[in-house]
Amino acid sequence: MSLPRIAITLGDPAGIGPEIALKAALDRRVTALCRPLLVGDRAVLETHAALCGLTPRLAVVDAAADIAWPGDALPLLQVAAEPPALGQVRAAHGRAAVDAARAAIQAALSGHVDAVVGAPHTERAIAAAGIAFDGYPSFVARETGVAADDAFLMLCFDETRIVHATLHVSVRRALELVTQERVAAAIAAAAAALRQLGVAAPRLAVSGLNPHAGEDGLFGDEERHIIQPAIARARQAGIAAHGPFGADTMFQRQGYDAFIVMLHDQGHIRAKLQAPNRAAGVTIGTPVLFSSVAHGSALDLAGKNQASAEAMVEAVRRLAGVPAARR
Repeated sequence: MSLPRIAITLGDPAGIGPEIALKAALDRRVTALCRPLLVGDRAVLETHAALCGLTPRLAVVDAAADIAWPGDALPLLQVAAEPPALGQVRAAHGRAAVDAARAAIQAALSGHVDAVVGAPHTERAIAAAGIAFDGYPSFVARETGVAADDAFLMLCFDETRIVHATLHVSVRRALELVTQERVAAAIAAAAAALRQLGVAAPRLAVSGLNPHAGEDGLFGDEERHIIQPAIARARQAGIAAHGPFGADTMFQRQGYDAFIVMLHDQGHIRAKLQAPNRAAGVTIGTPVLFSSVAHGSALDLAGKNQASAEAMVEAVRRLAGVPAARR
């Protein structure tokens, strides 16, 4: 059985992205699970490699269709970028991160890779480039022609998976977005992604929005009027969804393949406390499975050979169950 082909972007060239992307692509745990493809600028990669004492043998191509599978060198899809100013926030760095992610997504859409892992970006640099960006889920949705509201983030660490019904919006806006339709869509996307990742019959736990999941209406009625009906719709569609449960106690429940939360912090606080350098984010609900690390670009560590690639390895591991497309 052929291994899945996974594209790994270099992320922000001024941060640790190129370093941990290269370290992950060379890691034996990764090469045992997939055929990695780096996506970004050769000069940027070689700069970081030299600073880390690494001398990879690269097979550089300008088009994903030209990649040799398998080859005897590490393939790199060239996406030109300006020489980086390490540790600095600049518009060119933001453009480079986005351009690499876009090229990797297009390679997946055209069938040349099976999934994508994105190295960390710097949102301030992307904003400086004038690019509208509020996280990878909505970005991947736009690049694949999917409505942004149909894409969701699944945070993964150890055996835990957390899907967010809302993400990078204000709490006020998140409350407006928590509707029956959106909660039901998050549940359906989670179930579909888990099946794609090899979980035949996923079981999902769904959180409430209010303390104690509303306590039967004492602390709010969103559970009764929004979340419970969404769960009922999912169950009618054959999805084993249960809840709503209080978000502060739900994660202690056993036997669930994923947890659905309503707000960013309901899931991220759990992940950042338990797995600060190991959590991976997977964009679900789009035609392309896109994973990214849950930490930032660590501009202060760029070029120092101090960055750990563990989160990148974890991101690849999360996608390694994706069946390799036949070619």
